[in-house]
Amino acid sequence: QLQLVESGGGSVQPGDSLRLSCKGSGKSLDELAVGWLRQAPGQERTKISCISGWRGQAVYTDSAQGRFTISRDDAKNTVYLQMDRLKPEDTAKYFCAVSVVGPPPNCDVFGQGGRYDYVGQGMQVTVSS
Repeated sequence: QLQLVESGGGSVQPGDSLRLSCKGSGKSLDELAVGWLRQAPGQERTKISCISGWRGQAVYTDSAQGRFTISRDDAKNTVYLQMDRLKPEDTAKYFCAVSVVGPPPNCDVFGQGGRYDYVGQGMQVTVSS
């Protein structure tokens, strides 16, 4: 059984940076498609980024492209989301999620049909002046 523990959320000002962490235990994240979701108040939860298992290919949605960077540290079994130049519209609850797909564990089927095999407890990110 995989457990995901997230950390790194908080309150920041526009233009600031945050790094979110998702530490896995019970399974190796480098064998899985791992990504980040977010849910703003009154909105649906949406995926924003994914990193594939094995080769670690990163995929971003338009909202994350250019400002967010997903990465993985296999030694720490942890996936990160570096968020730069944060905007008020980035305010949301952020979740780490895993789809058990493949092989290969690619991101093209990550969250397909809105289904994730594992989702963390989530953490709040608030961007406000």
